[in-house]
Amino acid sequence: MLSIVKEISGYELKDELWSGALDRLETITQADKLHDLMDLLEEIYPEPVGITTVNDLLWFEEDFLFEQLELGEHVQKRR
Repeated sequence: MLSIVKEISGYELKDELWSGALDRLETITQADKLHDLMDLLEEIYPEPVGITTVNDLLWFEEDFLFEQLELGEHVQKRR
């Protein structure tokens, strides 16, 4: 199997994501927490990880992410 590793910044992340993960990233970006998200992702995944794994975390683990990024309930209610 071919494995390709690509380093990306927070601003490039949006070009790699799809579906609900894009919506979540937009919410995080609007809350000015993009840098915090990237720090969290580097902490969670110290080794290279596939974009599908990152996409799924953003898409399906909203409560975990919002708690870790200290995004208040007002952000969650805006969705």
